[in-house]
Amino acid sequence: MNRNGHRIRTILAISFMAVVVAACSTSGGLGTIPPEPRTPAPSVEPGPPDMTPEPSPSATPTPTPGATPNGSPVETPKPTPTPASGDTMVIRAYFVLDGDVGVEGLVPTLRDVPETTAVARAAMETLLRGEILADYPRLSTAIPAGTRLLGLSIKDGVATVNLSREFESGGGSASAFRRLGQVVYTLTQFSTVRSVLFQVEGRTVTTFGSDGIVLEGPQARNDFVDILPSIFVDRPAYGAAAGNPARVTGNADVFEATFRIAILDGAGRKLADQQAMATCGTGCRGTFDVTVRYDVAKAQWGTLRTYFGSAKDGSPTDVRDYPVWLTPAD
Repeated sequence: MNRNGHRIRTILAISFMAVVVAACSTSGGLGTIPPEPRTPAPSVEPGPPDMTPEPSPSATPTPTPGATPNGSPVETPKPTPTPASGDTMVIRAYFVLDGDVGVEGLVPTLRDVPETTAVARAAMETLLRGEILADYPRLSTAIPAGTRLLGLSIKDGVATVNLSREFESGGGSASAFRRLGQVVYTLTQFSTVRSVLFQVEGRTVTTFGSDGIVLEGPQARNDFVDILPSIFVDRPAYGAAAGNPARVTGNADVFEATFRIAILDGAGRKLADQQAMATCGTGCRGTFDVTVRYDVAKAQWGTLRTYFGSAKDGSPTDVRDYPVWLTPAD
């Protein structure tokens, strides 16, 4: 996918606010991270399913018997250990799921962190640390190592984020575009944030990266659709509890707006495979909100799969797999 010359807008001059965010609300709870499986077919309950906020209008993995379409093992997550003391909360950060064109792109993840009222700062720090990458080999980040959060403030729906000079070092335009998108998606999960204004070492950015990507105004999610897969699932998150029935939401740009959602158990057997439709397709990106019912005897790690049939011969295309925690229906 050619990401050179992306539509990003020149940032307006606006004074830097180095005030630490004291509080930031979300428009919905994120749910909980599933517990670490203790047996091949655990029966423990993971708690409520992941409930992604509506941010815009509209563990070391081990092989399981299932496999991705290219034959590699499906990841079985090892959820983050809960801190030894104190209350915790679940936050969301966006990384990159590796794959071919149409599959590679942003993906949401959940992380357990010490409870704080500065949730936007906690989400950003989690993104910059990238600790979850050790748990999921198929995930990566475009944010350079050593990048530090120097300041974060939110006013009138705009989050002003001040990052250290490492943030704009290295990589070409594709890498620079991805790292900007990771920050924008991570911060716009909150109902108080519609867009993000970038600063580096206190300087408002008008051109970014070695290729001089031009930024015009605070950046919103719609500015980064080019780094989304053809079918982007924002709920449930990668490695989250799916719930039963599973509610699957996101957006897609596929032929005639039609695609499929499947759920596979830990052995790779299909428990459900149903048609879904976005509000727009074939050259435009439409939203979807689908409920998928499945039948499983015991709680276990499984796979949420999205794909669509090739216009040429109907073969599965842009197959994207998420590890999810499956539970018996109530």
